[in-house]
Amino acid sequence: MHRTLTRPDPVRPAAEQQDAAAGMPARQAATQDAAQVLARLDSTRAGLSGAEAGRRLAAVGPNAVRTHRVRALAVLGRQLRSALLLLLLAAAVVSFFFGERTDAVIIGVILLLSVALGFANEYRAERAAQALHSQVRRTAVVLRDGHEQEVDVTGLVPGDVVRLALGRIVPADVRVLERTGLQCDESILTGESAPVDKDLAAVDGEPELAELSCCALMGTVVHAGSGTGVVVATGGRAEFGRIALGLGDRQPETAFQVGLRRFSVLLLQVAAVLTTGIFVINTVLHRPLLDALLFSLAIAVGITPQLLPAVVSTSLAAGSRRLARRKVLVKRLVCIEDLGDMDILVTDKTGTLTEGRITFESALDPAGAAGEDVLLLGLLATEGDLDGDHLGDNPLDTALWQAPGAAGLTAGHLRLAGLPFDHERQLSSALLQRPDGTRVLVTKGAPEAVLARCAAVPADAAPVLAGLFAAGHRVVAVAAKDAGGLDAIAVPDESGLELAGFLVFRDPPKQGAAESLRRLADLGITVKICTGDNPVVAEKVCADLGLPAGTTLTGREVSAMSDGQLADAAAGATVFARVSPDDKARVVRALRGSGRAVGFLGDGVNDALALHAADIGVSVDSATDVAKDAADAVLLEKDLGVLAEGVAEGRRIFANTIKYVLMGTSSNFGNMFSAAGASLVLPFLPMLPSQILLNNLLYDTGQLTIPTDRVDDEQLHAPSHWDIAFIRRFMLCFGPVSSLFDFLTFWVMLGVFHAGPELFRSGWFVESLATQALVIFAIRTHRIPFLRSRPSIPLLAASLGVVALGVALPFSPVAATLGFTALPPAFFLALVTMVVVYLVLIEGVKRWFFSRPATAEVPRAPRLRQQAHRIHRRAGHFGHPGPLT
Repeated sequence: MHRTLTRPDPVRPAAEQQDAAAGMPARQAATQDAAQVLARLDSTRAGLSGAEAGRRLAAVGPNAVRTHRVRALAVLGRQLRSALLLLLLAAAVVSFFFGERTDAVIIGVILLLSVALGFANEYRAERAAQALHSQVRRTAVVLRDGHEQEVDVTGLVPGDVVRLALGRIVPADVRVLERTGLQCDESILTGESAPVDKDLAAVDGEPELAELSCCALMGTVVHAGSGTGVVVATGGRAEFGRIALGLGDRQPETAFQVGLRRFSVLLLQVAAVLTTGIFVINTVLHRPLLDALLFSLAIAVGITPQLLPAVVSTSLAAGSRRLARRKVLVKRLVCIEDLGDMDILVTDKTGTLTEGRITFESALDPAGAAGEDVLLLGLLATEGDLDGDHLGDNPLDTALWQAPGAAGLTAGHLRLAGLPFDHERQLSSALLQRPDGTRVLVTKGAPEAVLARCAAVPADAAPVLAGLFAAGHRVVAVAAKDAGGLDAIAVPDESGLELAGFLVFRDPPKQGAAESLRRLADLGITVKICTGDNPVVAEKVCADLGLPAGTTLTGREVSAMSDGQLADAAAGATVFARVSPDDKARVVRALRGSGRAVGFLGDGVNDALALHAADIGVSVDSATDVAKDAADAVLLEKDLGVLAEGVAEGRRIFANTIKYVLMGTSSNFGNMFSAAGASLVLPFLPMLPSQILLNNLLYDTGQLTIPTDRVDDEQLHAPSHWDIAFIRRFMLCFGPVSSLFDFLTFWVMLGVFHAGPELFRSGWFVESLATQALVIFAIRTHRIPFLRSRPSIPLLAASLGVVALGVALPFSPVAATLGFTALPPAFFLALVTMVVVYLVLIEGVKRWFFSRPATAEVPRAPRLRQQAHRIHRRAGHFGHPGPLT
């Protein structure tokens, strides 16, 4: 079809062309008819040319509200936000001007190395996140150069004419030009859950956001029907764009981030008590005020695992790369932790437990006999073209057109009007004109919905339908009636129908699905099925795959229950069948109400609400826009086995992060407690501030290899959660054991070697570093180290390397500068003895600690998803790697 294309008009003033490129506010466009809007935008119903679209894109910038580009200065700024680091930097400056220039330089170098390590690891993690974003492409269908094409949503400009289809996210503020039953879910903007009908008529006055009935707004979702519209505003000029930009880039916290924050509060409390006490003690003992201040601040830094953010970001970045190799993409790195937190998975059936390759089996009349007329009526009621082209996204329609004899069967028929499928009615209808000129209304959909609209149902239909369901078939019912007086159709016309028969489809269980379900069960994950299919069919598939039997709830039963009743019933149910989108979301919220971490796997527009309600939303690369937008993770293959790999990876990362936390807090607490005790009895500082910082830096640097460590299988069998009370108990139990050997070292240095300040500090520095670095091998596992649980090679090499470096420093050329002196050979015999005894004692304490009955876990409160969380997620749909303009 020939279309007139819009091209820049050299006669029009440049200012008018610039106005056309800039677009217009949706509220203004809503008050003008479509022709006026097109004229203002210098566009037509045929859209723009590619060249003109490129010119406008250069003028107004991308249709984006988020940038995924990595900004090195922003990453560096986050490293410098630590109040303790800034205080130490200030103290180093003061020290420099008071004449303690060597200490000032040493502290400055150590702080620089610490910041550099944190920056390098976080920057690498940010780059990994950017790479993930680049793998998820979001497109819109636009008319350019006289034909439809898919372009990235960020490439849209005012004047573009776009197609709006079911399940698509509206890619910009759009003035509707054509529509067929078009409804949009605008809850992301207005908070109203009911879908809004869209029409063509302009509105009067100064309309509110919820009154723009002739506009489809950026970020909203096509809930039903389809349409065409012209883009009037993009990016930050769109209504959604202004809101998203106003919220900034800071995402709402995940459960993992909340745990990290609470852990940081615990450390600050401990650090505040220790540093205040140490400062007071040293001041009372009339030590130099600057030395007392530097020492107490160094203690505060020493007890804080400074590189915890680096360890976490390294773990997440490495995990994201491993997940990508396993065909799992996460939108945000911290979502990997939430993936491992999952203990309930709610999933659809099609393509997950079944092959997802639906094939047409047969067309039957109500009595179960073959009926070619049923196939014809089914083809006539498909939402695509009557020649089988442009079928849309309905897999049942696609399978129907692939049936033997389907080609050419609809010749001579003309579709006059249609009602698209929606998940509330569970029907689609078409008004058609037969070759003889008569008109017929054809309705097809879920058998229960179609039979309810029939004037009478043949007696044979019920047993035929029951037999098809029992065999595990998917069934679509078809009904029709004469429509001689109709020129258009509405929902009330879907009544008084005559049942024509059934279309029978087959979607066999997926090979390997049973093994994937067993793998999820081994991970402690309960799987529940939420499907729009018939309950008997869903139960048959579950039985074939060995999914543990539970009760079955239908959508009608779910709707009739209160929230409390549903929470009780959902816990024991395995199958939720014939459920609506709202039902799915209610089921997820009910399961989350007890504090369980609930994941939802879905790929359709009907899954979006549940994906948003879940703790971790999972979709697939072939899913609808709205499903991918709502998801936290995207599977490149719709396979539960792939998801199981993702869950296991999330748990590995959490387990390795907790290793660092437990080891760092217990060892650091012990060492800093020892320093506080030594300050009471020694006439000198037990370790210089620069030595404390160097000790901490070397120790933490060696632990950066923890993300590579192996994780014992039993740590993957159930989700692990942040438990601040457990961390506190661990710290108070294992910290004093570390202090015990520190005090033993003090006795050896003073009583055996009669050490002065330099020798004392050198001996304690080496002993402290050795015990801290080597205790990881005991703490990293509940098993016997090395014999039943081997560490990774990088962790082993890094830990031993740090110990070797610590032993070498007192003998190195920089020893005097650092305040060290050479240690006598006999010290190392004592050191080896103390380290061996220390590790044996730690192993004994570990067995006692983990053998005690676990205290009752405090029930976790449900994690609510607020409006800001939804806006941030939706804003990710309009992100690109460049700067925003």
